[in-house]
Amino acid sequence: MPHPLPAILAHLDDTAAAAEARLLDWLRIPSISAQPAHAGDCLRAAGWVRDELQGMGFAAEVRPTAGHPVVVAHHPGPGGATPHLLFYGHYDVQPADPLALWTSPPFDPVVVEGPHGPRVVARGAVDDKGQCSMWLDALRAWHAVAGGPPCRITVLIEGEEEVGSPSLDAFLAANRDALKADVAIVSDTGMWDIDTPAITTSLRGMVYAQVDLKAASRDLHSGIYGGAARNPINLLSRIMGGLHDEDGRVQLPGFYDGVRELTNAQRVEWDGLGFDEAEFLGEIGLSVPAGERGRGALERMWARPTADLNGIWGGYTGDGSKTVIAAEAHAKLSCRLVPGQDPQQVAESIRRFVADRLPADCTAEVQVFSTTPGIEVAADSPWVRAARTALTAEYGKPAVLMGCGGSIPVVESMQRLLGLDSLLVGFGLTDDQVHSPNEKFEFRCLHKGARSHARLLAEIAGRAA
Repeated sequence: MPHPLPAILAHLDDTAAAAEARLLDWLRIPSISAQPAHAGDCLRAAGWVRDELQGMGFAAEVRPTAGHPVVVAHHPGPGGATPHLLFYGHYDVQPADPLALWTSPPFDPVVVEGPHGPRVVARGAVDDKGQCSMWLDALRAWHAVAGGPPCRITVLIEGEEEVGSPSLDAFLAANRDALKADVAIVSDTGMWDIDTPAITTSLRGMVYAQVDLKAASRDLHSGIYGGAARNPINLLSRIMGGLHDEDGRVQLPGFYDGVRELTNAQRVEWDGLGFDEAEFLGEIGLSVPAGERGRGALERMWARPTADLNGIWGGYTGDGSKTVIAAEAHAKLSCRLVPGQDPQQVAESIRRFVADRLPADCTAEVQVFSTTPGIEVAADSPWVRAARTALTAEYGKPAVLMGCGGSIPVVESMQRLLGLDSLLVGFGLTDDQVHSPNEKFEFRCLHKGARSHARLLAEIAGRAA
């Protein structure tokens, strides 16, 4: 009997228009997890993907959590000792603000022509509905041509990734047996470029905190009290301005404890990728590199920790003028961490950094909203080898093993709570404008990603046969 893969790939090609239409339907649901007004939309987005999975022969259901629901689905595969794969994704999306910068309504997806052909513009296009749609399409093609996937499959799609997955750990812990698998497959990362596939082997972790600094008991008239009373906005700006030295090194105490230097092999491999930092910065209107002096761009983004202010506010910010010395000032701070750093130690170092610079008559509270460590994936695992084979077959060139400057907290959670390593195979591009207005996803990535996932299923099943 001939192997079904050629027919599956042909089916994906023949049904490409239908796959695009399904993605647009899902994108029309404004499943914004951060905004309570969209709780019903999150439930609707979960129901949409449950129905899709049921149509492919999965036993699928929407399961409640303390927050937004998750979708869990199972397919037994052909039986026997086939590998058990867990596909993870998320249906929730970022808020669309600022709305005025969108060229079209964020939840009314439009297809426009770009340098690489048609692309869809909508919130969630690449993060993560488009990337989930790739492996859903691959599973759908296996169902249509071969009667089902060649491996045992579990699907877990959550609805709170964009707010830090606060309900997921409890759900994973309560459902360990139902979610057991050999490996988790995650498509929420990127390619090297549109012609070169990639497998992500490291993720940065994160500590996200808010600093709330208070001085006087009330807002003050700047003419009466200016020069006499402490201005907390001035003070907080000065404290936060000291986060880095002149060489770009983070000044939090003990911040670099556990940070490992690149190996010679890593440095040679990354240098050989030919990354053009000037072009990378030019796409966003910049030209001067920042970060730690004396280190290459990929090293700074993939293998070095960072500390960045994400917002700072206080006092009057409306139109016109109001001469006030505010009683409070606030800042949000995120630290991207690399493997080897202790997130709890970094959180404590933020508290110490602020406290050591706080004068009398002022108080500060540091709220820590999330702590996740950096993650490394073994580059020589059988899952990575299978993915490299599948991607090479689809793209005609080897996949790049790359790092990722972002964080995917669920990867750490699945490792810690389920004992699962993750295979990170994504198809996003650097210009997809993730979390920004006019987020987009290339249909070329959608279709070749689906074909890649179909090949990956065949490769993993074949190696286990």
